[in-house]
Amino acid sequence: MQRYFTKERENDLFKLSLDDTYHITKVMRMGIGDIIEVVYQERLYKARIETLSPVTALIIEELDTYNEMDIKVTIAQSLVKENKMDLILQKGVELGAYSFIPLKTYNSIIKIDNKDSLKKVTRWQKIVKEASEQSKRNIIPKVLPVMDLRELGALEFDLKILCTVNELTKSLKKVLQNKKKYDTIIIVVGPEGGFKREEETYLLSKGFISTSLGKRVLRTETASIVALSMINYEYER
Repeated sequence: MQRYFTKERENDLFKLSLDDTYHITKVMRMGIGDIIEVVYQERLYKARIETLSPVTALIIEELDTYNEMDIKVTIAQSLVKENKMDLILQKGVELGAYSFIPLKTYNSIIKIDNKDSLKKVTRWQKIVKEASEQSKRNIIPKVLPVMDLRELGALEFDLKILCTVNELTKSLKKVLQNKKKYDTIIIVVGPEGGFKREEETYLLSKGFISTSLGKRVLRTETASIVALSMINYEYER
């Protein structure tokens, strides 16, 4: 059953966006009377399509399904080429990421200004929404504005993971196996060329733990997927 998200509800009737209306009527070719899933304020409903322009759907029943992790995991990903960023977002959503931070670093191949940044974040948010529907999430993870390391260092999380291969690294497996209860985790992943030593030193001074994901060197688009998979293994119910 196709899933959609909405912020608009009046009594027992949901109103879907124009983009979702197009998808329902032109792509899925559904019509009045067809059944869809609708998420409203993180709660899941089965609903019947009542009108098509725009699509409205009448609640049939509320479903007792919640597919979110107990831990809110944020991925701070250094800016990479478009196809790699798309993959990171899609797989991150599938693995339960709560939010994403595009990160400007010294070795980032992609350089964007403030105007271009807004366009890219809007596009990335759409990718995240579509991935959330596909993977049956109860929320749409947020893509936050592009940040630099100073802005990132000022953020507060219960556990701060810096994915790196330097000699001071601890195994992420061992860090997670301490069984400490975390409500929020951030995972920082560098660009193809890695972080400069000064960048790593700064993040370590802000409470990040230099962490290894294994013996082999991973591509930047693989690192967050592996880290999220390990967190799922340790903490998923």
